[in-house]
Amino acid sequence: MSMSIATKSLKGYRVAVIATDGFEETELTVPYRAIRDTGATVHLISLKRGPIQAFKHHDKSILVEAEYDFKDARLQQYDAIVLPGGALNADTLRMSPEVQSFVRNHNDEGKPIAAICHAGWILISAGLITGRTLTSYEAIQDDIRNAGGHWVNQEVVVDKNWVTSRKPDDLPGFVRETIALFSEHYERLNLGNIESPIQKTG
Repeated sequence: MSMSIATKSLKGYRVAVIATDGFEETELTVPYRAIRDTGATVHLISLKRGPIQAFKHHDKSILVEAEYDFKDARLQQYDAIVLPGGALNADTLRMSPEVQSFVRNHNDEGKPIAAICHAGWILISAGLITGRTLTSYEAIQDDIRNAGGHWVNQEVVVDKNWVTSRKPDDLPGFVRETIALFSEHYERLNLGNIESPIQKTG
């Protein structure tokens, strides 16, 4: 799958993509490449460094290299988070105190979060769902409602600092709205006009 997103450069903007074994392949690779193509710095962070296993639905596909784990990633330097889906991936990540804390602190600071498919589970376990409007893979809609969220059946939903989508078929809208939200946040940070302190730290 390929897509062209017209946007200004996001040079200096840092995005953390969080995944582990069992992620849905295109829900990571498509946003990763599209966001990287804006000039942003994109890092894949996992529970361990090294290769993690992608899936296409129920079948194993490619391995991708996680550049950082939660012990060596400087988490406060990231401006935005992307949470790919995949049931195994999301179910593992939601149980991690480090993931929960990172996502919760990031949200408390009003930074953007883009979540697709089963990644809504992570938002639930981080205690962030109450009062929010979002979508997800249809199978977890009851989990979202039971956690106090308002689930809607739409290709993509933007609610304040969140972008959510349901499944790989929704990736065009998910990527479009994710980059739009990141661009708005980028402008608020004024990264286009001043040197960002995060650029100086590598």
